[in-house]
Amino acid sequence: MSKKNIARPDGLAYSTDKNFFNDFPEQESMETLPKDKQKLRVTLDKKQRAGKVVTLVDGFSGTLEDMEALGKQLKTKCGAGGSIKDGYIIVQGDYREKIIGWLKDWGYVLTK
Repeated sequence: MSKKNIARPDGLAYSTDKNFFNDFPEQESMETLPKDKQKLRVTLDKKQRAGKVVTLVDGFSGTLEDMEALGKQLKTKCGAGGSIKDGYIIVQGDYREKIIGWLKDWGYVLTK
């Protein structure tokens, strides 16, 4: 897995200053909440996807690695493709009822 470059808050892209990367503190890593504290939403979406339906899981609060692990579990269970983008777990296809059932079985709290 590749590391992604994080944009600077001031928009600066290049500098000859030796302390260019040392003038901003590192972002704090977010801890993953327990499953019973998560408030997940499962919805269907087909906007800007050429009419294809995808199932979105939103509301996960935690690290990117934990979100990717949950997304991988869901995609494997559904036998479908998908991705993690902008805080959403995207699973290709209409698997809303199955995903809701699995998340409840695994101890997650779902909101509407």
